[in-house]
Amino acid sequence: MSEYIIEMKGITKRFPGIVANDNVSISVKKGEIYALLGENGAGKSTLMSMLFGMYEPDEGEIWVRGEKVKLANPAEAASLGIGMVHQHFKLVQNYTIAENIVLGIEPKKRLLGFLPAVDIKKANRDIAELSKRYGLEVDPTQKIEDVGVSVQQRVEILKMLYREAEILIFDEPTAMLTPQEIEFLLQIIRELRAGGKTIILITHKLEEIKQVADRCAVLSRGKLIDVIDAATTTTKQMANMMVGREVDTEIEKAEANFGEEVLRVEGLTVAGSGGVDAVKNVSFSVRAGEIFAVAGVSGNGQVELADAIAGLAKASGGKIILDGEDITKTDVRTRIKKGISYIPEDRQNFGLVLDFDLADNLALKSYFDEPFSRHGMLKRAEFVKHGERLIEQYDIRSGQGVNTQVRSMSGGNQQKAIIAREIELQSKLMIFVQPTRGLDIGAIENIHRQILLERDSGRAVLLISLELDEVMALADTIGVIYRGEISKIAPASELTSRRVGEYMMGVTK
Repeated sequence: MSEYIIEMKGITKRFPGIVANDNVSISVKKGEIYALLGENGAGKSTLMSMLFGMYEPDEGEIWVRGEKVKLANPAEAASLGIGMVHQHFKLVQNYTIAENIVLGIEPKKRLLGFLPAVDIKKANRDIAELSKRYGLEVDPTQKIEDVGVSVQQRVEILKMLYREAEILIFDEPTAMLTPQEIEFLLQIIRELRAGGKTIILITHKLEEIKQVADRCAVLSRGKLIDVIDAATTTTKQMANMMVGREVDTEIEKAEANFGEEVLRVEGLTVAGSGGVDAVKNVSFSVRAGEIFAVAGVSGNGQVELADAIAGLAKASGGKIILDGEDITKTDVRTRIKKGISYIPEDRQNFGLVLDFDLADNLALKSYFDEPFSRHGMLKRAEFVKHGERLIEQYDIRSGQGVNTQVRSMSGGNQQKAIIAREIELQSKLMIFVQPTRGLDIGAIENIHRQILLERDSGRAVLLISLELDEVMALADTIGVIYRGEISKIAPASELTSRRVGEYMMGVTK
């Protein structure tokens, strides 16, 4: 019998205009953590989607436990003990946690002795017990729409465990999590391996590979570059292999040259869910040529703060003043025209129209002006010209160029598209919320450079990030938010990451 539980031999997969996987072969041993590393759009998720039965390879073979298999759908993969947690979760928002986990294999009971029905009480009991056993405790009766991202990820893992999956595929599992949640998840992954599971981890986060992986396959533009031992390969070597060039992780930042005040927030209050204020009496200002970073643990009101400034959430108190003008009650389009760019935290629900093509998405905030429209008529040729320029300039990888449906693009390339569109607006105020979430190290390097270029060209930049390293590297001024209140504002040069971390956790007042 083969020593490998999974073998993918000579796998090729083509989509219109792109070869996603080009003659890729990998072999995974039972009980190991095997990482797939590569840039956004390198073909990692496509390769694993074939192992999970979502696509069929155009060429090549898949072997599971020494036997050649044909996986026509995820149900067939599940029958072989293969489960997958997708980067963008596949959950029914208005179902409970238990209903999502048992969906398709629901426990049954008989009403009146003959009428079949779902035994939801048994499902709730089973899920509560399963979640405790694996340290992934959830309330089975909560609806998905009422829980946070980290709980939704637990639900996806529990779906696999409930179906008794032996081979667990995690696709960018930490892209939406806070540093504390990431550490918890990595510990869960280690424990799953200790319990006999085989883990395949799709990621571009090098430190995570060093922490948990045994071996790592490096992909670049659909091709397998090498399979390396994670313990004996440095993160710098991994980064250079992944990007195909020397990666410079040091950020060179010129001395700030502050101009006039662009944004002033006075006593801003924003209502949250359950009648509790998410933002409470917050005041600060951002000058031209300044990066003002808001640091905080997820869920402390920073997203609601950004949404209120951009016009997506209504302020229940206080004022938002842009360039000396009160915009507190203006609509979103007015704010865009007056000079606000916004990269939201949730790229799929608020940053893009997934069923539009790339050309349309890149012009979403300017289609109503020339050259995109004239006398009420849209000019498709201008959309195409604009889109092609941004694809080239920002290295947005898409199978069919400007005609690519955005839904089909990798998460990282979707993020690049949003950032390209917002920077091109050349707004006075640029709000970046988690701008590098889900991006590989080469793309992060590029985005950081873009943010600094905007600051150096005189834009006011409001940066909201859960990555403390990112805040410390980019910020000129740091405001720490805790439970909806700004607990500290100081020049970045006067703060250490440890000190900022203490304010973020509410240790220091």
